[in-house]
Amino acid sequence: MPDESPPLDVQVDTYERDGVRTRVTRMSTGVKSGPTFVLIAGIGVAATYFEFLAPLLAERGDVLALDLPGFGGVPASGRQPTAAFFADQVEGVLDHYDLDDPVLLGHSMGTQVVTEVLARRAGLSHVVLVSPVVDEGEANALIQAVRFVQSTARESIHIALLAFSAYLLCGVLYFLEALPHMLRYRISDRVGLGHARLLLLRGEFDRPSPRRLHSRLMARARRARRWEIEGAAHCVVNSHAVGVARLVLRHIDDDLAAKGRMPAAEAAVPPAAHADLSMVLGAMASRFAEWISAAAKDEDGVERAKVRHARVLWRAYRPKG
Repeated sequence: MPDESPPLDVQVDTYERDGVRTRVTRMSTGVKSGPTFVLIAGIGVAATYFEFLAPLLAERGDVLALDLPGFGGVPASGRQPTAAFFADQVEGVLDHYDLDDPVLLGHSMGTQVVTEVLARRAGLSHVVLVSPVVDEGEANALIQAVRFVQSTARESIHIALLAFSAYLLCGVLYFLEALPHMLRYRISDRVGLGHARLLLLRGEFDRPSPRRLHSRLMARARRARRWEIEGAAHCVVNSHAVGVARLVLRHIDDDLAAKGRMPAAEAAVPPAAHADLSMVLGAMASRFAEWISAAAKDEDGVERAKVRHARVLWRAYRPKG
């Protein structure tokens, strides 16, 4: 994990377009020579999933992690939550921050949103699809529920709590409104429309994102690499963020083989170098404060809590010495 210097700067903005809001958590270490990374999470969840990945990528360039409308306590828009609708919001953020060639990274349903943006923007150079969904042969709510349960059995309690708290903020009704659109989206039919070089990532035990889907995407994409992280499941962006970050950075440097597997020991987030009771309580308190603020639609409170949480983790994971 990153060292304490350069310091981590975290800012939270609300981008609004035609009455629709998207929360943007910007993370920077002051490095301006690298690309900007834009991170989009999956159905029902929020930028909190990138709590370990974002600071690692921020060592190379600025990071923007998005909470799309209806997720993370951001108000729903009243419009159909399709991949195309969410892609409109992402494109609005890219234009607002004058990002011509960012590195887009989507996880789970976020890969559908990224694929839509990819199809629209020929100027993108590198894109990352982590745990893409949905396999066409299993585009059924019951089957997908089984697949997510199978994958969740391999996840930590920490990830389960992250997901549960995010789903509470999203709400059952909005989740069920978005779900049919996710199931109907044919990512393999759309992925070939983009020109960027793709990196397809999955965890070894990622049942919602099976190998056969990755094979199909590889066959349809213009230029793609595929990698798997051993020991990981669907939430590989959190549990194995170290490996995801390394593969992403090698991908944008075009220093990555077309296919490979990374051992879990090289990819998993290690224990905090400076873990103590104060750190654990601080991380829990800031995350709880963020949830309460998001539920209360208190954006200032969300920003304060996100900044505190990021700094707690930054200090906890800096190398000893």
